[in-house]
Amino acid sequence: MVGVGPRRQPSRKGSMTDVPKNLLEQIKELERLFTVDQAKLKEITNHFVKELEKGLSVEGGTIPMNPTWVMGFPTGHETGTFLALDMGGTNLRVCEVILAEEKGEFDIIQSKYRMPEELKTGKSDELWEYVADCLQQFIEYHHEGEDLGKLPLGFTFSYPATQDYIDHGVLQRWTKGFDIEGVEGHDVVPLLEDALAKRDLPIKLAALINDTTGTLIASAYTDDTMKIGCIFGTGCNAAYMENCGSIPKLAHYKLPPDMPIAINCEYGAFDNEHVVLPITPYDVIIDRDSPRPGQQAFEKMVAGLYLGELFRLTLVDLHEKETVKIFAGQDISKLRKAYTLDSSFLSLIEEDPFENLLETSDLFQHKLGITASKPELELCRRLAELIGTRAARISACGVAAICKKKNIESCHVGADGSVFNKYPHFKARGAQALREILDWPKGKKDPVDIRAAEDGSGVGAALIAALTIKRVAEGNLVGIKNHEGITACL
Repeated sequence: MVGVGPRRQPSRKGSMTDVPKNLLEQIKELERLFTVDQAKLKEITNHFVKELEKGLSVEGGTIPMNPTWVMGFPTGHETGTFLALDMGGTNLRVCEVILAEEKGEFDIIQSKYRMPEELKTGKSDELWEYVADCLQQFIEYHHEGEDLGKLPLGFTFSYPATQDYIDHGVLQRWTKGFDIEGVEGHDVVPLLEDALAKRDLPIKLAALINDTTGTLIASAYTDDTMKIGCIFGTGCNAAYMENCGSIPKLAHYKLPPDMPIAINCEYGAFDNEHVVLPITPYDVIIDRDSPRPGQQAFEKMVAGLYLGELFRLTLVDLHEKETVKIFAGQDISKLRKAYTLDSSFLSLIEEDPFENLLETSDLFQHKLGITASKPELELCRRLAELIGTRAARISACGVAAICKKKNIESCHVGADGSVFNKYPHFKARGAQALREILDWPKGKKDPVDIRAAEDGSGVGAALIAALTIKRVAEGNLVGIKNHEGITACL
């Protein structure tokens, strides 16, 4: 077999020369709609800082700014065997994490289970029974016949939850396509523990965490310059360490002002009031037709769940516009189906290396049954770039806002999620936006560097379980509800 070597990225200069005038004008209009300039980035960031502060106040704000009761970073010397359960939007993952004697080292065994779509809008009992079944399968497969004592569990529950304790969490609202009755407003820990008790499993929940908090802690375990953890995936969020003295809504706990506590921002809800975000008519439709209109405004503009839908809605609109009429005379019934495209569809378009956009043409043919002309493909390519770029640039505003609020001039930011890891140019576009917002001098290394995080929902959850057990052993019980139960893991 002859090695063909890496693909050469061809020059795409002059590729718009064969695009008709009406499509060129439409591309200019799309550029106007989706482009976010430096002034707008700064305006969004400044408003973001105020909203972060409002979320920490007694009155609260649109951004929840949830205290997590994770009191400080790991040292890297934590040891032991822990289970981690990660209930994300697409998969359920069970991990066994062994924190080794060597600083910052760990071993991990894991299994993934598909989260059935029907469970996302089903009954509460069915959800927790399924989760407990997955844990039981994992234990039986890896530890059949073994006496395990009580295994401490870190549960990554990546949905907005109010936590008065680390081993407790009242769901504020479902996100990521979930909408199960009878869970919002309730503590999810007893719901899971009841399902575990029915199966007599040797598991004790030590910590309920958010994937973003886990990302922060896991990344800091291996890199002590990590100050912020972010998720850019199905949803979007950030976590960072705040001083208790800067959190007026915790003042009644009378905690030492310099004691650190991780804050789970849940800033997908930023600007639900639409004060600064550059909303397009397509963003309005996404919000209107979503399970929760008026909520998660920021997330709906940047998260992977919505990028493909933005693209789809725009194309359907351009098909119906008399002045444009893309895909004229073709059956676009597949394109009319909501959420039929995800962010991976846009990724493939942006990665198409051919001047004639051959791969994009094949994609439209096979996925949607549409035969697109070369000019139509050029428009689709530009639209994918615009939507992907807008998401990356607006995402950077949240990171910049935390840096400004905390006066962080230099740090690493641990980022995870499918969009960050897989979407082409997302990292570079986000870095460019940070340069514009924070006015860094040209030609120097970026002082705030967003880089791939450690496994937050697995290793991070295990670490937080370890930190919680360590606090119980030391008698530091602030923010721990069932410390007697956790003592069984010592």
